[in-house]
Order: sequence, then structure tokens, then C-alpha cells
Amino acid sequence: MSNAAQRLGEADRGHRAVELIRRLRRALPGDPGFGDPLSAAGRDSAGTVARIADRLFDDQPRASREVGLGVLQVWQAFAERTGRGAGDAEVTILFTDLVGFSSWALQAGDDAALALLRAVARAVEPPVLQHRGKVVKRLGDGLMATFPAPQLAFDAVQVARSRLADVHIDGYRPVCRAALHTGRPRALGGDYLGVDVNIAARLCEKAAGDEVLVSDTALAGLDPELVRTRRKKSFGWAPVKGIPSDLVVYAASPR
Repeated sequence: MSNAAQRLGEADRGHRAVELIRRLRRALPGDPGFGDPLSAAGRDSAGTVARIADRLFDDQPRASREVGLGVLQVWQAFAERTGRGAGDAEVTILFTDLVGFSSWALQAGDDAALALLRAVARAVEPPVLQHRGKVVKRLGDGLMATFPAPQLAFDAVQVARSRLADVHIDGYRPVCRAALHTGRPRALGGDYLGVDVNIAARLCEKAAGDEVLVSDTALAGLDPELVRTRRKKSFGWAPVKGIPSDLVVYAASPR
């Protein structure tokens, strides 16, 4: 290796150079932490390139790697602003799960539980996609999905529940509970994070069997001619971890 190449390599691995580039990245548009496994987990172009590029470097910090990630960071931020990424756009978050599934699965065994989950997925996921929803992740006996509007999410839940009526495995009939919340969660890789996600998840945990809970922000996007709602007054005074104290919650059902 020539002296020039050796000096270039040493400069690339130098701590000061790496720290300087990292400080500069904080001033760039987008996520300055872009490039870690969580932020690069999405299916967008920037995330895909970041995952491939990461395999080309060893574990030692390099200035050239930080420069490359800075370019991808800006690329991802631009894609989000032009509609090719999630960005901070308003979405309606749906969480679902099955009431009593865990207790039943312990008695029924793995084979029956797997057969049920597959049947539930065939019943629930097509209506989500048909109503312009996106399945963000599957959560054992439930899922998290996002929709461009609350009414689309509510309609998807109703179709899914009607399809679940035909599912019956080893004496267990799945009963779905769900929750909707509209907000601006932070997109990170292929997932969403933040208070809005936490609100939707906690509301789903508080829903009863066959109940759909909606936050006041989701309620604003529901058609009152199609959806009947009643306020859940207990949420007005009982503190629920992960839910802001001033959030108003409603139970929603089709008219």
C-alpha cells in the first residue's frame, strides 16, 4: 500500500473526522441517526441501500461511511417530503387483538393456535388492504395497520369482524377488539413510533370484546350517518398509562 493510500485510510478512520461528519449530519434534513438497524429497516430505497452499504464496512467507525449515510439521510428526508415516505403525515392507526386467545392457546396447543392465527389473518388482512390500509406489523393474535382516513379503518374492521364469524377452531370462536387513533406518528424504517402509536395500542388493550374504541381525533373523521358513537366516560377520570389525561374516548358501532 502506498504512503498516500495509507494516510487516506488513517484519516478515514480518524476519530476527529468521524465526529465532525456526525456533527454535520445533525444539521442535515432527516434523521441524523439514520443507518442503524431500526431506521434502515424499511422497504424504501434509502433503507435498502443503507442495509447493503453497511455490509461493506467493518465495525470500525469511518468518515466515509458517515458521509454515505448523510447522503442517504437527505435522500430519505426528500422522499418523505415528496410523498414517497411516511414523513409526519397524518394517519389513522388501527390496533386489533383477540380476546382470550392466550388462555385458549395454552390449552389448545401450538398446532391449533397456528391454524387459528392463519384463519384470522385470512379474515382480517384482506379488508385492511381493500380499504387502503397498510399492515405495519403482526402482533401474534393482532396487528397494527395505518390508514389514510378513520372511516376507511372503521369500515375495514367491520368487514373483518363479519369474516371472523366464520372462523371456528377447536371450540374457540375469535372475538376481536380494536382501537383507532388519528395522529402524526414518527416513521422509522418500516415501523411507526411515538405517543400516537402508544395511544392506539393502549386503547386496544382497554376495549372489550367486539368493541371498537376511537379517540376524539379519530372520531372527527367518522361519518355520523354511518357510525354510532357513545362517550366512554370512565376515560374522563380514570388514569390509563400511555393515554393523555385530556383524551376523549368513544365506543363506535355501525348504524
